[in-house]
Amino acid sequence: MSAKARRQEAILRIVRREVVESQQRLRDRLRAEGVVVTQATLSRDMREIGLNKVATPGGGARYAAPAGGGAVRSALAAVAPVLLVSTDGTGPLLVLRTAAGAAAAVAAALDAEGWPEVLGTIAGSDTALVVARSEQARRSVQVRIEALVSHGLAER
Repeated sequence: MSAKARRQEAILRIVRREVVESQQRLRDRLRAEGVVVTQATLSRDMREIGLNKVATPGGGARYAAPAGGGAVRSALAAVAPVLLVSTDGTGPLLVLRTAAGAAAAVAAALDAEGWPEVLGTIAGSDTALVVARSEQARRSVQVRIEALVSHGLAER
């Protein structure tokens, strides 16, 4: 599990267990659990998770986990099964074929994962190029992406 996924799981665990009225309070609680996060990263995580502010009986507001309350699902896990058509690679280069106009979304989702094996991505309309650190790293990325696609299709 990536550091981002662990951090987002910690956020969900905290808001399910306690009343958290502010981002600062959530940052403090995360810090108490050994998770140090910037305000910008916390805001992005909260948006990706889908945390909502809900009214409390006393007239205040608190953060609540999204309905369904399942595990955090990355953007890549969400878009890959729907938008990815095929993967193919050679050396450190991985080519992702996508639905028309979807390459940028897939590349951005992959970039957001922060996988250390990935140096960067370049996207056209229906093709994204992933540059990995090595041929072995490319193979690892390809297997992970294909597993996300298979897992996503199995959930349908």
